[in-house]
Order: sequence, then structure tokens, then C-alpha cells
Amino acid sequence: MQKLRVLMLLGLCFAAPVQAGLFSDDDARKSIQQVEARVLKLEEQDKLQTQSIFDLQGQIETMNGELRKLRGQNEETAHGLQDAEKREKDFYEDLDRRLRHFESIETGTAESKPGDAAKAADGTVDVDDPAAENRAIEAAYGLFKTASYANAAKAFQEFIRKYPASVHVSNASYWLGNTQFALKDYKAAMSTYRALLKAEPNMARAPDVLFNIAGCQQELKAAVSANATLKQLIAKYPDSAAAAKAKKLIAK
Repeated sequence: MQKLRVLMLLGLCFAAPVQAGLFSDDDARKSIQQVEARVLKLEEQDKLQTQSIFDLQGQIETMNGELRKLRGQNEETAHGLQDAEKREKDFYEDLDRRLRHFESIETGTAESKPGDAAKAADGTVDVDDPAAENRAIEAAYGLFKTASYANAAKAFQEFIRKYPASVHVSNASYWLGNTQFALKDYKAAMSTYRALLKAEPNMARAPDVLFNIAGCQQELKAAVSANATLKQLIAKYPDSAAAAKAKKLIAK
């Protein structure tokens, strides 16, 4: 642009003698000033356009960086969710294997009275015996799997009462709630789920528990409360499988 300005000024200077008879010095100066003003205006527009392009490129780079960061976070979240689901699946596969093992040894587990598997030879319960504790939770879960829900509910309740410090208490409470739901005792199931969340607010099953609470509320015709619970689930655990199911329900 600077070269163009110089060439134009030189052209005007050379042209001035030829047009001396037509224009005065004042007119020539005005013409030069007008040309200079137009050249300066074009230069300023060019600078603004160039700066705008640089600004736009910077914004694009910033957005690309944020997008890459979000993709990385999503991948980490998805990986963590897959790990959690795999751990849960492995737990229940192991539980099923152990249950089948005990069923092959103790025939008639499903027909036995709840808690019999946890009793010692003298009829008492040894709460410090890990094997008896494991057999008790497995027996209760076996009753649930065979759809003996009434007996399963009693077995889970008895387990929670006899082994309040057990690592299996949260699982027993969760399956007790599921058993009560299967029995259509929705108020009892909701009470069990809420007590579980209060005792274990950071448990891995928390999204599923909230989803089940919403299910109880729907069955009790409390649609507004169910919708609020589903929204709470989505807000608190947006990347969970339960949140995905909640979104589908809300969309309906």
C-alpha cells in the first residue's frame, strides 16, 4: 500500500506541469490531499480486515483446544464408566458362580427358611464368621433369582439385622428394595432406597437407586415427584447409564 501511495503521488507530480494551464496550485494540492485520504482509508480498512482475520483464527484455535479438552474428558468419563460396569458385572458373575457352588452342596436352598445358611451347628449365628456371612447373602440373592420374593425380602432384612457392619449391607439393601418393588410394595421400596442413599451417598449404585426411586413414584402416581427425581439424577450423574434412561423417560 505504501508503494501505491508513492506511485500515485509521483504520477500526480508529473502530471501537474501538463495540466498547469488547467489547474491552479491550490487545486493540485487539494487533489493530492484527496488521493492521500483515500489511500489512508484503504490502508486502514486493510489493517482492520487483517486484524479481524487474525482474531478469527485465534478464536478458532481456542475453540479447537477446548473441543480437544472436552473430548479427552468424555473419553476419561466413558472409560471410568466402563470400568465401573465391568467391576459390577464381575462381582455378580462371581456371586452367581459361588451361588451355584453352594446350591450344588446344599440342595433345597430356595425352599429353606431365610437365614438357615448362616446358622452354626448349635443353632446360633456366628456373626464373626465370614463364610457364614457370605452364605447368608448368597442364599438371599438365590431366593431373589428364583423369584421367591417374599422369602428373599425376609432373608435380606435378616441379613441386614444380623450383619450391620458387613461390606454386603449396601448390596443387601439395594436388593431388598428391588425385592419390595417386585412385590409391588412401592412405599417400602422407596423407603429402603432413600435410607440406602442416606447411608451411602457416594455408592456406585447411587444413579440406579435414584432411578428406582423415580420408578416407585411413578407407580404411586406421583408423576411430578418422579419427574423431579429423574431431573435430579441427570443433573447429578449426567454420564451414567441411569441418566440416559432417565432422559428417555422424560422425553416421553
